[in-house]
Amino acid sequence: MSASSPSTLAISLRDVCEQDEPFLYKAFCSTRTDELALVPWTEEQREAFLRMQFTAQDKYYREHYSKATFQVILLDHELAGRLYVLREEQLIRILDITLIPEYRNRGIGTRLIREILDEANESGRTVQIYVETYNGSLGLFERLGFTKKATEGINFLLEWHASKVSTKD
Repeated sequence: MSASSPSTLAISLRDVCEQDEPFLYKAFCSTRTDELALVPWTEEQREAFLRMQFTAQDKYYREHYSKATFQVILLDHELAGRLYVLREEQLIRILDITLIPEYRNRGIGTRLIREILDEANESGRTVQIYVETYNGSLGLFERLGFTKKATEGINFLLEWHASKVSTKD
């Protein structure tokens, strides 16, 4: 694949459908690779754990954030990741943004997050996301103007305020 600037990438979103479940599971698993490398489990044990965690997370999101948008990220019509967002009156919560490894570090996530920040800026809303303390994307969120609001277990609650940062380059 050739490198393109983030502004010229053909990035689109569409609502998740039932046929996306295998891809969504793949995206979820891609975020747990490093963590699972540390445990002395068999492949079957890893698979059972991942399936249980994926199912529990999906059920939790859909029960607790039923008004959220659950979308797949497409790059040139190819499945690249997932974006789950809850839009409330005063707050936009990014519940999850995940790109599978072959689409990371190409500006896709940055562009999508900037679009959410632009939306928040126009409507005067705050944006929040939970990010694991060891997640490599922390630097991205900090560069985009997010600050740590709280630490909850292994997660940072990051927050962005419209009045503090312009998302324009």
